[in-house]
Amino acid sequence: MSLAATVSEKANLIWAIADKLTGVFKPHQYGEVILPLTVIRRFDSVLEPSKRAVLDTAKKFAESPLLPTLLEKASGYAFYNTSPFTFGRLLDAPDDLEANFRAYCNAFSPNVRQILERFKPFWPHLATMSEKNVLYMVLKEFTTSKADLHPDKVSNLEMGYIFEELIRRFSEAHNEDAGQHYTPREVIELMVNLLFTHDSAALSGASVTKSIYDPACGTGGMLSVAQEHIASLNNRASLVLCGQELNDETFAICKADMLIKGNEADFIKLGNTLSDDQFAGQQFDYILSNPPFGREWKNEKAAVEREAADAHGRFSAGLPSISDSQMLFLQTAVARLKPGGRAAIIQNGSPLFTGDAGSGPSEIRRYILENDLLDAIIALPNDIFYNTGIATYIWVLSKAKPAARRGKVQLINANGLFEKRRKSLGNKRNDIPPEAIAHICRLYGDFAESEISKIFDVADFGYTKITVERPAESEAAPEPVAPLSPATSGDATPKKRGRKPGSGRKPRKADASRRDT
Repeated sequence: MSLAATVSEKANLIWAIADKLTGVFKPHQYGEVILPLTVIRRFDSVLEPSKRAVLDTAKKFAESPLLPTLLEKASGYAFYNTSPFTFGRLLDAPDDLEANFRAYCNAFSPNVRQILERFKPFWPHLATMSEKNVLYMVLKEFTTSKADLHPDKVSNLEMGYIFEELIRRFSEAHNEDAGQHYTPREVIELMVNLLFTHDSAALSGASVTKSIYDPACGTGGMLSVAQEHIASLNNRASLVLCGQELNDETFAICKADMLIKGNEADFIKLGNTLSDDQFAGQQFDYILSNPPFGREWKNEKAAVEREAADAHGRFSAGLPSISDSQMLFLQTAVARLKPGGRAAIIQNGSPLFTGDAGSGPSEIRRYILENDLLDAIIALPNDIFYNTGIATYIWVLSKAKPAARRGKVQLINANGLFEKRRKSLGNKRNDIPPEAIAHICRLYGDFAESEISKIFDVADFGYTKITVERPAESEAAPEPVAPLSPATSGDATPKKRGRKPGSGRKPRKADASRRDT
């Protein structure tokens, strides 16, 4: 069975369990029950083969100060559960099911209990399920072979997909913003391939260790795909995965996934990246991120402005509009890169052109350009995200451009490189096929010009305001055009006006149907 088929089948089966909650909970509450149960069931499945060894160890070394270490050794993981119950055996005592289930959850190691505590609505819902006599039915559904989440049946990669698919479905079912947590995997694969294009030599060898960071990591999809890619290049290399996430639920899923895969789960931090940076002072080899678009930073204003006043702070180059925080995440990526580091970050069109000369956005662009940090911008097809159909771009940043790329910026218009989906998923009507990913990465890796790839001097962007024009929407793939042009007159050669970098000359008024908004 293909990966997509396995993910779809398992997600469908788990999704269907929510039918047992009808009448007891409102639809917007279903995910608050099913997602934590899926996490607990996954832990249970992973630990089931070593259950007897863990119980014997717990009994034999009950008084030993080394007991936690011995239990981890017995389980084969950095976590364990000392309850005599498993998910299945809980059903043997239906009259005491709620109490036994709570005791079972409390018997997990502290690191797992800390994860489960983040599913805050679940615990009062558990009492409601018991009171309304649906707890037994729901747990029974999770114990059937159809919902078997043992790693032999569902790989870590598949499990990550399943979690994200469930989040998307539950969010979509009650009109929530699923896309704030979920980046389509083909987009992540494109970003990861771009990020590692020039690093094959650096990733070879027997003792290579690299670090990667996502300041808005959601369920950890970007980190996981990057890890898989590194392993495919060199299975002896190791990648230290670090991320910060604001949402309790997605943080818990990400941390659980990291723990089960044997990664250092403590490197996944909970908190607001803009106002409570958990990685202050640290830098990383790689950064991948899809920060939220159009999210205001009013609540973080005081902390952000304090850091902006510090010449060594993340935001010292300038501050964007209070209504949109994405350029703050862009600056976070710049600040968190090691010398020689590389980043790929998704932005909408706003950071490309908002703000006149001297404004915060203009000064941020100026800082990035003058320091030769901008390596490439790739314009993505519309309608590839679940929660928005607007134009999106991948910014590739580098603190160590290869010699041929220094002082240059490559612009790739991949707007027409998509295939229509047979069935839309929210706003997602298009996919980027593997052959398109390969084509984009080849253009980037070869540093080649073509109908859809143009190369400019960094200095060209300092004389005129960057405008972004994209073909009008149509059912057919649009004709390829350069996604950006430093010139505003339409000439092939950028117009140099003798202005300093960051100062802008307003473009001629464009047809609104062709401007990115």
